[in-house]
Formats: sequence, C-alpha cells, structure tokens
Amino acid sequence: MDAILLQILNGLDKGSAYALIALGLTLIFGTLGVVNFAHGALFMIGAFCAVTLQRILTLSTITVDETQKDFLGNPLKVKTPYVESWFGPETGAAIIDWSVPLAILFAIPVMLLIGYVMERGLIKHFYKRPHADQILVTFGLAIVLQEIIKAFYGANPIPTGAPAAFRGSFDFGSMFGFDPNTIIYPYWRMVYFAFAAVIIGGVFAFLRYTTFGMVVRAGMADRETVELLGINIDRRFTIMFGVAAAVAGLAGVMYAPINSPNYHMGMDFLVLSFVVVVVGGMGSLPGAVLAGFLLGILEAFASMNEIKAIFPGIDQIIIYLVAIIIILTRPRGLMGRPGVMEE
Repeated sequence: MDAILLQILNGLDKGSAYALIALGLTLIFGTLGVVNFAHGALFMIGAFCAVTLQRILTLSTITVDETQKDFLGNPLKVKTPYVESWFGPETGAAIIDWSVPLAILFAIPVMLLIGYVMERGLIKHFYKRPHADQILVTFGLAIVLQEIIKAFYGANPIPTGAPAAFRGSFDFGSMFGFDPNTIIYPYWRMVYFAFAAVIIGGVFAFLRYTTFGMVVRAGMADRETVELLGINIDRRFTIMFGVAAAVAGLAGVMYAPINSPNYHMGMDFLVLSFVVVVVGGMGSLPGAVLAGFLLGILEAFASMNEIKAIFPGIDQIIIYLVAIIIILTRPRGLMGRPGVMEE
C-alpha cells in the first residue's frame, strides 16, 4: 500500500507538468486552430526565467574586508550581492532564497510578450494553412529557441534551488500510519502540484465566469457568428495565445527546482504533452487536464522495479501504449469534440 501511495504522489507532480503544458497546447488549438509544436520551448523559457532572475539577484559587488585576512595576511575580497547592500543582509538573503517564486512575477510579462510576438509575427500567417505546415514551422521555431538558450546559457543543466523552507521532505508514512520514512516526499513537489491546481482552476474560472472568457468560448464554438456580432475575436484569441504562453512559462518556472533547466527540456516534455492532448481529445481542455494526470500516474507506476522486472522498458513506452489503445477504441480521445481535426 505504501508503494502505491508513493507512486501516486510521484505521478501527480509529473502529471501536473503534463497537464499545464497540454492545457496551453489545447487552449491554442481550440482558439486559433494551430498545432503549436513550439509550446514546449515556452515551458523551457519559463524555466530559464527562473535561472535569469536568480543570476540577476546574485549580481555582486566586490569589497575589501579589512577584518578578514587570507593565509598571507592580506585583506580578503568579499562578494556582496547588490540586493543585500540595498535591503540589508537578512532581507537580501531572503530575496535571493525565494528567487524561484519571485520569478513568477518576472516570467508573466516576459511570457505574455513572447506569446504576443510569436502569434503576431509568425503564427497568424499559418491559420488557414494545413496542420502539417503548422507543425513544421512551429517545430522549427522550437529548435531556434532552444539553440538561442543553448548559446546564452550553455548546454549543461543549471541547478536552481527551491527556497530553503521547502527543501526538506514530508513523511507521509507516519501520517497514514505506516512505518516512519517509508513514504518520503519532497515539499517542493507538493508545492508544484498545488500550484498547478491553482493555475488550472484559474484558467477554467477565467473562461467560464468572465465576460472575456465567455466570448472566447463562444468564438471557439462558432467564430463566424461572434464576428457577425461586431466582436473582434482575433484580438481576444491573440490575448489567449499570450495566456497559454504564460501558463507554459509558469509551469517551467516552478519546475526548475525539480528538473535543473537545460536547453532541451522543452522537447522532452513537448512530445509527451502532445500525446496527452491527443489522448484527452483535441480541443478539449478538461480532457487535456484529465489525461495529463492519468498518464503521469501511469508512468510513475510503470517505473516501479517490480513492474519493470516483468515488462522491461515498459516505463519508456507506457504513455504511447495507452495512447494507441485510446485512439483505437476512442478515435477522438477521452473527451474530444466531434469534427476536430476530422476534415
């Protein structure tokens, strides 16, 4: 029982990342009809927003401390971060420690701007082109973006620490009556799951309960009728592209302490997340979220040693096997809408 609970927990944080990326992918496809293979790159850029802010906050000035001497008796040169000079040692250190959560505020305008530039500069020219053309151009854009990140940040992963308050682990075993230390789960992964739930809930609430969201949903269902009512649905769809980019970016920001950011992490998640979208149903937001968590949990169970001993390599292919079964039995996915990508 303890092993089952642990794998469910492991699946929830990975499923959260899948769900957030798939949510953005589906949001773009549902509004603009574009299959955006550059969406994984937006996740990667979000992670590097956390890296960038951490580097900015740790920019230091070098001072000579006469009270400290090296082994030759010379005064030591001490690096003092600017934020500690401006706000004091304790406040400055706290700001640096909380750089990842603070990166959310940094990433939102950055990702909105990137989303706007992508949509206006490139994506809008492919609205009425075949999906194959959309895939090729956005996949090429993803490669360009990851090579830019590689040029600026290097090819090696960059460790990005969570705040000190969340670097420990929670003992679920004791809480559920098992032996202590049998189910140990990192605090930050719990934070990530809670964060994903808030973002997903916020997106659904925005689309359901705001006038803007209602117009967007109406445009997704019947674009021509909404335009005949005199509503500029294109402008709203452009904003939704920016929102989808921001969702992917925030997912990357908070995932940085879990998986050290590297230039190819977007591609690693993109393929799996696109499979999640297909399993959930193209154009279905609830389907994307449901499939994200479902496949994340299945992948976690498939990684158990007991399972791999029976089916070697099953953890590498389980998501694709499930996708094949779902598509064969339900061609539209779990919650797909009729007519989507069926022309």
